[in-house]
Amino acid sequence: MNRMALLTPLVLLVLASCGPAETPGATPSAGPLARVDLTDGLGRELVFDTAPARVVIAGRAAQLILHSAFLFEEADTRVVAMEQRTQRGVSMLPLVDSEYDGKMQLERDAAAEAIAAAHPDVVLLKSYLAKSLGAPLEALGLATVYLDLETPEQFFRDIRILGALFGNPGRAEEVLAFYQERLDRVSEVCMGIPAAERPRVLLLQYTDQGGEVALNAPPADWLQTIMVERACGEPVWLDASGGGWTVVDFEQIAAWNADKIFVIYYSGDPVPVVESLRADPGWAALRAVRSDDLYAFPGDYVSWDQPDPRWILGLEWLASRLMPAGLFVFHAETEVQAFYQELYGLNQATVAAEVLPRLNGDLAP
Repeated sequence: MNRMALLTPLVLLVLASCGPAETPGATPSAGPLARVDLTDGLGRELVFDTAPARVVIAGRAAQLILHSAFLFEEADTRVVAMEQRTQRGVSMLPLVDSEYDGKMQLERDAAAEAIAAAHPDVVLLKSYLAKSLGAPLEALGLATVYLDLETPEQFFRDIRILGALFGNPGRAEEVLAFYQERLDRVSEVCMGIPAAERPRVLLLQYTDQGGEVALNAPPADWLQTIMVERACGEPVWLDASGGGWTVVDFEQIAAWNADKIFVIYYSGDPVPVVESLRADPGWAALRAVRSDDLYAFPGDYVSWDQPDPRWILGLEWLASRLMPAGLFVFHAETEVQAFYQELYGLNQATVAAEVLPRLNGDLAP
């Protein structure tokens, strides 16, 4: 897998002549094993005499960090152990990691001692694990770097941190240029839509674990809410949001009576879930259902609403559903091909054979 092959000779010449750009939170290294200075997600200033050669990614949400790490081809050889937490039973990592079969697979919720057995130079964790997992790791003398990836701003910062760790800050800027171009396109169209014309939106996560069905709204400061706002929608649930997913009953959903409703389902294809809601007499009376504006939030290996690299696909898709018809068009196959080719170095045939069949949700133009 050669992501550099995606660059034209002219771009390569410019990169070679200009050198890597300096980025906030990370000091560019001179080569793949050069000293690394960075500031992690907890604001800690860290120094590595050489770029870490043995990287372990563990803990809750390890999958989301892994998907970001493999935006860098150096992850193939430097990530030596991982905690797999597939959302829908299948991992995309064998597609993008040429060394996948040789990597140590940690058990779910692996303890510090199990992680230490991989002899890491650094362990990457989500910031909220600093006390529960990070502290025991650091007590064993292991270096940790904390990432968040929870908002667009944190995502940009953390991709630059990964670029520093992998000795490839130039690649970090390539990745972020991909995101910035799409963010700018959404923002430019949204700016032309008066606030009074923006739809009132309800976004819900559907859960059915243990046979108990619940609908949950995200906190005001989580990525899901930010995505709705950036896609030109007005979230209706902010007054009811808490510190995590908040269960809401149908009485509250009916009281909000949003113009458009989006349903997330992490366990599989959300389309059957939405069909079951649409068939419910109570739901059938809602404004969004009557106007055919009840949508299944799309995804592939994971849902596109999360702090995972695919959030940019979710944002573009949301914009196509929230903005007036024709103002912002999202062609799923085209955008997914561009995403996997430019960010993960997969060829068109591989994306067509392995990724496109996994697309789900309301993706029709």
